[in-house]
Amino acid sequence: MQVTVKKMNTFLMFKLPSAFICGVKLKELDSQKAVVSVKHKWINQNPFNSMYFAVQSMAAELSTGAIVIKKIKESNKKISMLVTNHQGAFTKKAVGLIKFTCTDGFLIDEALKKTIETGEGQTIIMKSIGINEQGEQVSKYEFEWSVKLKSQ
Repeated sequence: MQVTVKKMNTFLMFKLPSAFICGVKLKELDSQKAVVSVKHKWINQNPFNSMYFAVQSMAAELSTGAIVIKKIKESNKKISMLVTNHQGAFTKKAVGLIKFTCTDGFLIDEALKKTIETGEGQTIIMKSIGINEQGEQVSKYEFEWSVKLKSQ
């Protein structure tokens, strides 16, 4: 089964409804890069009239996780995935349309290869950068993903 932007957004609606309700949308996905957008609005704001950090976290996580899901599906193996740690840094007030981009798809290839060969879990750290409409960075995230071959 091929993982597409449309399928991922449908998945989002049913499996991550809070992200869907807040306006998180996958816009672009290939084997190396994912772009997720979310627009600041009433439903996802904080008391300071900017985007709540948890909404930014959901969008940033999806930009990394969508690539991991895509590559796991393409491997045709039963592999579990889990965020084991994350960090976020906020550099500017998030208002308007924010796009989170991850270009770390190459990192997952070796981890999947090793977990398939050895059966041992592997971890990788993938980055996502949030950019506003003016091209300014508003936040930066790092997500530690663990992947492991499921036992038969």
